[in-house]
Amino acid sequence: MIIETGRRVAPARRARATLGWLIVAPGVAWAAVRLPGVERGPLVQLLAFTPYVAGWSLVALVAAVALRHRWAALVAGLTAVALVGVVAPRTLPGGGPAADGPTVRLLTANLLHGAADPGALVELVRRHRVDLLTVQEFTPAAQAGLDRAGLGALLPHRQLNPEDGTTGSGLYSRFPLAEPGVRRNRGFAFTQAYATVTVPGAPPARVESAHPAAPWSVAVIDEWRMDLAGQPSATPDGPLRILAGDFNATLDHAPLRALLDTGYVDAAGAVGAGLVGTWGPYDGDPIPPVTIDHVLVDRRIAVHAVSVHAVPGSDHRAALATLRLPAG
Repeated sequence: MIIETGRRVAPARRARATLGWLIVAPGVAWAAVRLPGVERGPLVQLLAFTPYVAGWSLVALVAAVALRHRWAALVAGLTAVALVGVVAPRTLPGGGPAADGPTVRLLTANLLHGAADPGALVELVRRHRVDLLTVQEFTPAAQAGLDRAGLGALLPHRQLNPEDGTTGSGLYSRFPLAEPGVRRNRGFAFTQAYATVTVPGAPPARVESAHPAAPWSVAVIDEWRMDLAGQPSATPDGPLRILAGDFNATLDHAPLRALLDTGYVDAAGAVGAGLVGTWGPYDGDPIPPVTIDHVLVDRRIAVHAVSVHAVPGSDHRAALATLRLPAG
C-alpha cells in the first residue's frame, strides 16, 4: 500500500513541476529579449506589451510558489524582478532639473489621416492654454478644419506640411518661430515639421513633430529602425531640443531607449505617467493600450505634468506636457 502511494505521488510531483515551468517560461523568454534589447521580426510588435507581461510575471511567481516548485519559483522571482524593474520606474515621479524659466504647455496629436475632429482638438488647445502643438498624419483638409475652428487665433505661428494620407506634419506655436523646415524620413516617407521656438525668458528651443515609421509588418522593421535611428539626437551641451509626436515605439524598444540615451527625458515617465496608453483599442481593435506617443525633452527642461486626452476621429490620444524651460 505504501508503494502504491509513492507511485501516485511521483506523477503528481512531475505534473506540478511541468505546470510550474510552463507558467514561468513565457516571462523568462520575454526577459531574455527585452533586457538585452535584441527584439527582431515579430518580437518588435510584441515587445510593446511588456508592461502586461511584467504583471503576468508576478502571477507566475505566485503560481510557482503555490505549486511548491522551488526552482520554478526562484526563476519566476528573478524574472519578475527583472521585468517589473524595467517597467515600474515609469510609474514613479523622478527628480528633474531645477529649471527656473517660463512654463510652456505642449500638445501632440496624431490626426489619423486627418480624420480627427478639428473642433475637439482646438477646444483642447483653448481649454489647456496650449503654447505648442505638434500634429502628425496632417492633411490639407485637417489644416482647413483647424483654421475654421479658430486655431490661428490661439497659435498664430506655424510651420506646416500638409499632405494627403499619413505623411503630413505640422507645428503650431503661440511664440515666434525661426529656422523652420520639414524633413522626410527614409522609411515610410513620413515628414517632420520643425522650427526654433523663442519663448520670452528662455533660450531658443528646437521643436520637432516626430513620426518614425510604424512596425506594422515584419517586412518594414528595417524602415522602423532606420527612422528611429534618424531622429535628431539631443544636444546636452548645445541648443535645447524637444521631440514630440507618434514614435510608433514604447520605452521597451531598444531604438527609442538609444535615442533617450543621447540626452532626452521621456516626459510621461518623468512624472510617473509612463504607462498611460496613447494608442489602442481606440479604433475598435481588440488591442490593449500601449504608449507610443511621447514628448521627449532635453534633460535641462523640467516636466511638471503629463496627461492624455481623447480626440474624436483619431485612434490615438493626444499627449499634453507641462514643461518648465531653463532661464535664458
